[in-house]
Amino acid sequence: MTSLLVIAKAPVPGRVKTRLTPPFSPGQAAALAEAALADTLAAVAATPAGRHVLVLEGAPGRWLPPGFEVVPQSGGSLDERLAAAFAGCTGSALLIGMDTPQVTPAHLAPALEFDAYDAWFGPAADGGFWALGLAAPDPALLLGVPMSAPDTGAVQYERLRAAGLRTGLLPRLRDVDTAADAAEVAALAPTGRFATCHRRLSADTAVTR
Repeated sequence: MTSLLVIAKAPVPGRVKTRLTPPFSPGQAAALAEAALADTLAAVAATPAGRHVLVLEGAPGRWLPPGFEVVPQSGGSLDERLAAAFAGCTGSALLIGMDTPQVTPAHLAPALEFDAYDAWFGPAADGGFWALGLAAPDPALLLGVPMSAPDTGAVQYERLRAAGLRTGLLPRLRDVDTAADAAEVAALAPTGRFATCHRRLSADTAVTR
């Protein structure tokens, strides 16, 4: 059974998207995080898979659509949490984060097919990665990879190659980390919840300056 996983934090002010503050307040940053998560979950829900799983730090909220299995994130560093998410799968799996609200089913569907590839890798513009798919999930492929570093993606990709995995490449996407990222991503998907929220909050921020 193929699992499509989203690893995420509940959008609580002060705990998510802290690099958006300033110019946004912690509450506004959390609202943007919630919109990004809602867009991501909508794209995942619209992508056929055996399981749709939210690997969550925190409690589910109104943003959670039906049809998702919710499992808590493990403790430890990010590489350990990602590895644990894959360890919970008994078949092939594709894992993405909550920071690419521009993602669509067209991005995701090819990476659920493992006939030609053993793994799928989605590079991020900041040097990380936004998606990782494994035909045979092996937590060891992630453990020890330095996270949130300029070479995170390069190290993870080399792990796959060193393991002899035939690896397919997905399009490069931009994560929402900074205010500049948020503006660029909102422009890429102008009809989404994230873009709508970003327009509203950007206007509010401009008024209060």
